[in-house]
Amino acid sequence: MEQDDRKLFVLDTNVLLHEPLAIYSFKEHDVVVPMTVLEELDQIKDRKRDVSRDARVAIRALEDTLGGETTPEQIIEGVSLPAREGHDATGTLAIFPDHQLPVSAGNLPGDHNDNRIINTALHLQKLHAPRAVVLVTKDINMRLKAKGAGIKLVEDYRTDQLIDDIRFLTKGFHQFEGNFWEHLERVSTTRHGRQTIHEVPLKDLEDDHLYINQYLIDEESDFCGRVVSKDDTHLHIVDLGRSRLLNLEAWGIRPKNVYQGMALQALLDPDIDMVILTGPAGCGKTLLAMAAALELVVERNQYDKVIVTRNTPEIAESIGFLPGTEEEKMAPWLAAITDTLEVLHKNDVNPHGSMNYIMEKANIQFKSINFMRGRSIQNAVVLLDECQNLTASQIKTMITRMGEGTKLICSGNLAQIDSNYLTAVTSGLTYIVERFKNFEGSANVYLNGVVRSRLAEFAEEHL
Repeated sequence: MEQDDRKLFVLDTNVLLHEPLAIYSFKEHDVVVPMTVLEELDQIKDRKRDVSRDARVAIRALEDTLGGETTPEQIIEGVSLPAREGHDATGTLAIFPDHQLPVSAGNLPGDHNDNRIINTALHLQKLHAPRAVVLVTKDINMRLKAKGAGIKLVEDYRTDQLIDDIRFLTKGFHQFEGNFWEHLERVSTTRHGRQTIHEVPLKDLEDDHLYINQYLIDEESDFCGRVVSKDDTHLHIVDLGRSRLLNLEAWGIRPKNVYQGMALQALLDPDIDMVILTGPAGCGKTLLAMAAALELVVERNQYDKVIVTRNTPEIAESIGFLPGTEEEKMAPWLAAITDTLEVLHKNDVNPHGSMNYIMEKANIQFKSINFMRGRSIQNAVVLLDECQNLTASQIKTMITRMGEGTKLICSGNLAQIDSNYLTAVTSGLTYIVERFKNFEGSANVYLNGVVRSRLAEFAEEHL
């Protein structure tokens, strides 16, 4: 490898597990995978866990580049990455035999895999100086160790990170100061059936980052609208009205604030295929999603069934040790859904009987996310709960399962991430909020404010 302006990226195992095709993400720069990483992938690929599939995909991607008639010398030196649709990588890929490194002063003890990878980066940094050598890992502690060991450039894998700070994540609505109508000089209003559409000049609005299906509210008036289309000069807004939103109803549930009203409007709109609900604990995400699902399936007969799924926590990713069927095994992880059903039917004469009747009537199915791959779900409302613990790749797998006539509801709280290698800015939930904000078939609402209890509200703000 020649000393030039191209960087040399040394990849940790968790990068390839997070994004199996990460070797194609470094454009014109060169990529090195230490032999220790291959050993770790080999240990993981046969486990009965979802991550094993990612390990196998990563191994096949390496084989596609380094297989065939490539010589051992070429593999160590670096092989040009092949052209791949959707990627513009032009660098090289090399496997470094880190077990052959001599023990030298300043190196970390070599009996730990992380230390071997760090020692590889240290060796390459000395060998190719002054060329930039970058260790890429999603392990925070490993990044600290690498810095302490003398590696100058250590980074997180951020290719799928669309924002730098969670404060910049779009909330799905924009609130104007004062009265919305006072911002405008001229408005053209037309009627389309039962809808009132306002055509507003973009130059009158101080915010030019408005997008399709974003809700608009103000501080003083009853105005509430949703952007339905946008061109170079005008914005087209459907007039919803704050009071009308607050009078929406689904399965006996009415919104308690305008944010819940916007969410319920999106949930009940047949033209929106995916609704993303974010917000703190107790803001009503699961309650609104479940109420809307029952309303759409039982009352309006727009869908045939409700499928509820979520990822199982890392400590119990396999659900096999629990007794019973798949649905019985998933019940402990989906207790939030059964809690919600109890709330929706607490005033019935026989709440338990009502719950069982509705679960059968609405054909509510509890499914494990591990068994969703390969399916095509038709004419259903799918509730994907706890999305903050999914990677972008896992959420993509779920979204691509949605067939004709299916509505997907994704919900999550970015303050409650349990995954070892995910943060609020790298979560799959953050990824889809940003990626889908200009898609006309999706809507996103941040449910601002806790309505569960004053105890929950105090805890959310002060703990």
